[in-house]
Amino acid sequence: MIWKLDQSTATPAGAVAWGSAGSGPPLVLAHGWPWSSYSWHRLIPALAERFTVYWYDMSGYGQSEKYADQRTGLDVQGQIFAFMLHHWGLNTPRVIAHDFGGATTLRAHLLHDCVYDRLVLMNVVAMRPWGSDFFDHVGRHVDAFTGLPPHIHEAVVRAYIKGALVSQIDSDDFEALVAPWLSAEGRISFYRQFAQADERYTAEVEPLFGNMRCPVQIMWGEDDPWIPLARGRALHELMPDAGFETLPGVGHLPQLEAADRVLGALSVFLED
Repeated sequence: MIWKLDQSTATPAGAVAWGSAGSGPPLVLAHGWPWSSYSWHRLIPALAERFTVYWYDMSGYGQSEKYADQRTGLDVQGQIFAFMLHHWGLNTPRVIAHDFGGATTLRAHLLHDCVYDRLVLMNVVAMRPWGSDFFDHVGRHVDAFTGLPPHIHEAVVRAYIKGALVSQIDSDDFEALVAPWLSAEGRISFYRQFAQADERYTAEVEPLFGNMRCPVQIMWGEDDPWIPLARGRALHELMPDAGFETLPGVGHLPQLEAADRVLGALSVFLED
């Protein structure tokens, strides 16, 4: 496996774990909630044959630092994405973003002046409304959830992640997605994400979608149970110059549910 997190960088939101591989033009991968950079591991080997690929765990996610009172909302994530691009010395990278990575990279581009060569938005959180009744409920009762016994918390995490999928993924992949949230610090950070979720961080950039300064490709798993295809089409209406492609029979996590199909869809856009 090429994916590994063998580097760490101090940021204003704690130490961020990251890795890189390959050679060629720079390409940055921005994961979403509740995932980690591991979610890209099936794409990285093929991408690294053509690009220098960078990946990282967002602040408060995966192997990145988690601590009490840590701010990890989308406002912070946008700032940290810009920070990491500066740290890596990347001026105009290609970027692939998934889920919260969409809002993160859009904020970095539209509010923090990050410049991309091109941007792929895959099943992204980018527009209101987002979340779910469960998401809102947990956000209102974080203290109660952080006090759950470990085995009940694990059941919640497993059910939550399973709810994003419509296609079977490798059992080792599923366990790797669950694992970061099962430690004591991971459990607190898991529920912190619900508490700090705020739609104003997408509201701030929605009016700016017509000001994108790079080519954009929107890609959507058609059967996404978390962010329906209609949201992808609505995003496309606000970015009419963007390309738009759907993946039939795929849910919220295309990079693990249908990695080969995602690579095929990406190849033309990334190399054109």
